[in-house]
Amino acid sequence: MSINKFATFSVAILASTYSVQAQDINQAKKAVDAEQFESAKSILKSIIKDKPSNGNAYFTLGTIYLNQNVQDSAKIFFEKGLSASDNGKLNNIGLGQIDLDKNDVSAAQAKFALATKDVKKKDIQEYIYIARAYMNADKPDYKNALTILNKAVAVNAQDAQLQLALGDAYYGDGKQNEAYVAYRSAFQADNSLLRAKMQLGVLLKGAKSYDEALKAYNEVIAINPNYGPVYRELAETYYKIARNKPSQASANYKTAIGYYDKYMSLTDYSIHSRMRRADFLILVEDYVALEAEANKMSELDKVNPRIYRYLGYAAYKNGNVDVAIKSLENFINAPGNKPIALDYLYLGLTKIKKGTSADGATIDPVAFQAGLVDVKKAIEMEPLAVQDLTEVGKKMFTQKLYNEAAAIFEFGANTKESASFLDDNVYYGLANYYANINKGKDVKVDTVALQKADAAFEKVLVASPTYLEAYLYRARTNRLLDKDDVMVKNYEDYVAKTTELGPDELAKPAVKTKIIECYNNMAASFANTDKPKAIEYFKKTLAIDPTNSYATESIKILK
Repeated sequence: MSINKFATFSVAILASTYSVQAQDINQAKKAVDAEQFESAKSILKSIIKDKPSNGNAYFTLGTIYLNQNVQDSAKIFFEKGLSASDNGKLNNIGLGQIDLDKNDVSAAQAKFALATKDVKKKDIQEYIYIARAYMNADKPDYKNALTILNKAVAVNAQDAQLQLALGDAYYGDGKQNEAYVAYRSAFQADNSLLRAKMQLGVLLKGAKSYDEALKAYNEVIAINPNYGPVYRELAETYYKIARNKPSQASANYKTAIGYYDKYMSLTDYSIHSRMRRADFLILVEDYVALEAEANKMSELDKVNPRIYRYLGYAAYKNGNVDVAIKSLENFINAPGNKPIALDYLYLGLTKIKKGTSADGATIDPVAFQAGLVDVKKAIEMEPLAVQDLTEVGKKMFTQKLYNEAAAIFEFGANTKESASFLDDNVYYGLANYYANINKGKDVKVDTVALQKADAAFEKVLVASPTYLEAYLYRARTNRLLDKDDVMVKNYEDYVAKTTELGPDELAKPAVKTKIIECYNNMAASFANTDKPKAIEYFKKTLAIDPTNSYATESIKILK
């Protein structure tokens, strides 16, 4: 899990000290570190009103807005802050992060250069802010952040805020050991810096050492039980535990939500904090609570387009298809929004659900195709979104909607990186096979679909050579394709691989039935071209089942 933008930002402003308005600045710094952002904004606006020359207040306020994705407000404060006589140049760093978010690295670097121009030899705060701009950008650049921070290391390696920033940069760059040393050094340098101690637990969480992570968080709580961010980390850790122990998921999700509510009670209940809670409710799959939260948010801010996302997700999961479609379309089409794969995925699946009959036995083809368009958009944005389609496809398969199931499974069957790759290929092959097996004599089979089925079963055997059923289904599929030579080879492979498992396996009634299928079909394929071979296979059937009428009658005809 990448470092939370709010988490990395919340400690950034702690790197500087000011004598002017010291009390209020310190209050603002504490509020930001405690992730009480609305309180911090209120304090900072008061500072700006009383002393417009305080450039740091503009910078800090702008950065809060930037990390809340309110870029317009952020830009206004940064630009106003540039003219402040006291550290106004810091606001170049905020404007530089906006450039980074736009992928304009050269413009960002030019602004960072303005911020560091004429800095005193012992000053390192500008370097810490710039490094955090790289870390907090939409596309984090931890390597550049480390390069910047190492300039500060040469000046004052023992600075607690510098070590904390180094820890975050190393963590983001995947260097766990270096991150651990930096966080530990930060806390040793300043034992009031609880975030550094908390981040030691975050590292343990990332390494899946959940018990040790919980222990680390509880050590933070022992120092200050009102430090809100640690409860968010506890919530996220219990979420991870739930994901790793499905049998205990319900209880751990409940614990996770309890800790998240504790976090909320110690921070604020603004629209932005409610959105963070809504994001967490999506993670723990509590869509009833999400719908309630989304409705509360709509009362607070009736025009915020992001609320439509939450309403859409909740309505989709709770079966309110019309609300889901309307909400998701409103979100996706709102100017300035950045739809993600899940938005399109849920919109597409909702359209399909809307077109599905009450008994689930039929799906309107127009609605299905419209839904597939959005599903495809989702997968183009995030290929691993296919993992969310497996259960949808299985439900269609159970309802004998084989063509529709095949269309859903096809996405995952062609995504090797997916955790459901094997399952999706099995069902993709089966769906295409069963869609053709029951067609009447006057209806031609879909040759292309059957060829796709055969290819899917072949991929299954590459990924899982012990899944012997795939040989059978390849044989059956090639029988429908009238490819007798391939069919015979597939049946022979099934018999040979099953025989290798020993007499106990061959003695199983279900296996005997399948072996008989192999022999009878191979025999039938040779009936017109090699009668002795056909008779040989039929005799093998009779050796297993002496009363098999098909083999008995066929031998009489062949003789």
